[in-house]
Amino acid sequence: MYVPDKVVTNKDLEKLIDTSDQWIMERTGIRQRHLVSEGEANSDLAIQAAQHALRKANVKAEELDLIIVATVTPDMMFPCTACVIQNKLGAKKAWGFDLSGACSGFLYALVTAAQFIETGTYKKVLVIGSDVMSSIIDFEDRATCVLFGDGAGAVVLEPTEEDGIGILDSILAADGSGGTFLYMPAGGSRRPASIETVQKKMHYVHQDGKNVFKYAVKLMAEVSHEVLARNGFGTEDVKLYVPHQANMRIITAAKDRLKLRDDQVAVNIDRYANTTAATIPSCLAEAQDCGRLQRGDLILLASFGAGFTWGSVLLKWAID
Repeated sequence: MYVPDKVVTNKDLEKLIDTSDQWIMERTGIRQRHLVSEGEANSDLAIQAAQHALRKANVKAEELDLIIVATVTPDMMFPCTACVIQNKLGAKKAWGFDLSGACSGFLYALVTAAQFIETGTYKKVLVIGSDVMSSIIDFEDRATCVLFGDGAGAVVLEPTEEDGIGILDSILAADGSGGTFLYMPAGGSRRPASIETVQKKMHYVHQDGKNVFKYAVKLMAEVSHEVLARNGFGTEDVKLYVPHQANMRIITAAKDRLKLRDDQVAVNIDRYANTTAATIPSCLAEAQDCGRLQRGDLILLASFGAGFTWGSVLLKWAID
């Protein structure tokens, strides 16, 4: 994982908008977030996370077959950020593409990459979740600007040599009728950038927080239960539950519905806020670095995001 150096605390935000550290903590569980500095883009974060992941996997960039970048904040509309990263890494054999799944983007990308491995098409795939949410946040809107941070996380996928280890199963879903609850109105072909769209702040995140909260809790818990049940596991078998880090209240509510203990749940929203596609891989990276994961541990990933998009991935940790 990688986050930029600049740290913005709740106290810092008190100077910009009508809010308080207590208000933010009580409603979101966030203490601080990392934001890019001027000139720092998505690929700058992603390349750092990618290099960390490659070193851990003992894989050279030139060995990669494919790069998938999950993001809603690419460096630019085109070329895709995956191509920018391929060039910066020197991954000359790899091709790549960006995938837009919002906060579910990393799980969408992970499952997509797994298909290439399972079919035998490729041996080494780099999956990155990276977002610079500060580039599309209105820092005069206290309902959204306190929620997000910038960051990147990456994993390297390779074939497993052992049955029952690695990615076991996944369920991905979408419901486009929820699109009006969390979206960015302008910047695409329907409303191209203009003086009017800029003046009306249509290039920022717009969110109906109450509806997002309601659906996120319900659907993340349901899909997590479903993927466990159809593989013969219960929540007591889960070593680590890694939910998307959108809001501490959502995480707690989903945990309670699943009847999980606190020590079974990965949480880093307090330090990084919602980094969108980067939240799940960053939690995995931290859990690995602190020795929280052992080979064979059952891990349950779950996400919910704009679209609506949601999903769950069940895996057994494959790293010694």
